[in-house]
Amino acid sequence: MEPRWSRCGPLRLPRHSLLLLLFCGAGFFQSHAVEVEVKDSSNATCIYAKWMMSFFIKYETNSSEYRNATLHVSPNVTHDGSTCGNETFAPLLAVQFGAGHFWSINFTKTNGTYQGSIITFTYNTNDAAVFQDAKKRGPVTIVVNDTMHPVQLNRVYKCHHNESIEAENVTQSFWDVTLQAFVQNGTVSKNESICDADTPTLAPTSVSPVVNLTTASTTSSPAPTTTPKPVEKPVPGNYSLKNGNQTCFLATMGLQLNASQEKPSVININPKTTHVTGSCGNTSATLKLNDSNSRFIDFVFVVKNTSANTQRFYLKEVNIMLFVSTNGSVLHAENHNLSKWDTSLGSSYMCQKEQTVEVNEDFQIHTFDVRVQPFLVKENKYSTAEDCSLDVDNFIVPIAVGAALGGLVILVLMAYFVGHKKRAEECFADSDLNFLIPIAVGVALGFLIILVFISYIIGRRKSRTGYQSV
Repeated sequence: MEPRWSRCGPLRLPRHSLLLLLFCGAGFFQSHAVEVEVKDSSNATCIYAKWMMSFFIKYETNSSEYRNATLHVSPNVTHDGSTCGNETFAPLLAVQFGAGHFWSINFTKTNGTYQGSIITFTYNTNDAAVFQDAKKRGPVTIVVNDTMHPVQLNRVYKCHHNESIEAENVTQSFWDVTLQAFVQNGTVSKNESICDADTPTLAPTSVSPVVNLTTASTTSSPAPTTTPKPVEKPVPGNYSLKNGNQTCFLATMGLQLNASQEKPSVININPKTTHVTGSCGNTSATLKLNDSNSRFIDFVFVVKNTSANTQRFYLKEVNIMLFVSTNGSVLHAENHNLSKWDTSLGSSYMCQKEQTVEVNEDFQIHTFDVRVQPFLVKENKYSTAEDCSLDVDNFIVPIAVGAALGGLVILVLMAYFVGHKKRAEECFADSDLNFLIPIAVGVALGFLIILVFISYIIGRRKSRTGYQSV
């Protein structure tokens, strides 16, 4: 049978099912909406779905480091394997896209309701455009249970907000979902079942953390001068990871996202609505924060060897993914070449002042009251802290003292040469003693400068190894 063509390309007609796929560009980073209609051999619709999805995947490189890749549904999608089901097999919705990637979901029906059951996602690391320098090549399959709540039969499930499922270094995200399985009489229902996230509340329970610009009302009286509403300092959250029963990662920090895209906004991460996952290792550790299934931040720490017997850790990578509920777009930013929060291995890093992590030209992360230890956590407690203030405040003192002593040396030498010139003009004979005095003073002051810097270096090392946090 010849393929039927639509405006999006050829569509095959399998023997027992018909799948229509329509793609419409939406959002950023080549996200595409997928519209699917599965039909049985009698041309009656049994599954209807329209949704958007993307995948956030962590993988290992040939250098044994970990990177994050974002995989989006591309236009070149096929539909092999989709079926309306029978007494033996459950209805299955399956799509293939990109360079060997596969996603499917089957459905179950119980007591007058239906719901998604098993999601199978296979990504192919041979896709070099997405998985650059991947250590392991080939397909990787993830199988998870769908989190969709039961929906009454003959109702369409709708959810505009993002819903995410995390498993095995993969975050699957779905939004703008319209779905009906077990369609009755081949006609998609007009009745809808809305997800909890889309259900409006009677009264707001919290103030939105996004910056809102106040505007003056137009009345006959002069309008008062208005300024942007300031964003409150984010509340620090306590985050931890465990390896078995042992805590392997500790972090305390307040986080604020600054997105300067078409509509600049500042968003505080709420610890109370943030889910924590991640991984611990000997040379690499990842902290993954998921705030309300709409804001995802990954922090990747690695260990480096500074000498034969000295190891330090630092923040190497940051990945951000934001879902914009107003238009269903996805914003993604990453930086794999950071060198922040450098600290001795076995210690914790602490910085109470505000810092800025530059992700890219459009995204920044402002951190407050940071305390982090991604390696060698003992007894579920932070180890000795290395304070970021030691790198700045203690460095000013020796610089100031050294500059003052250097200026004093210059003044002594200038005074000597001026006096020497006057005496030469008055025909007085110089003595060796008069010449040695300023030289001796200059040498003494020079040694004093050296001693100041040596004392600073010794004191800095002691403070770094012996500083205890409050």
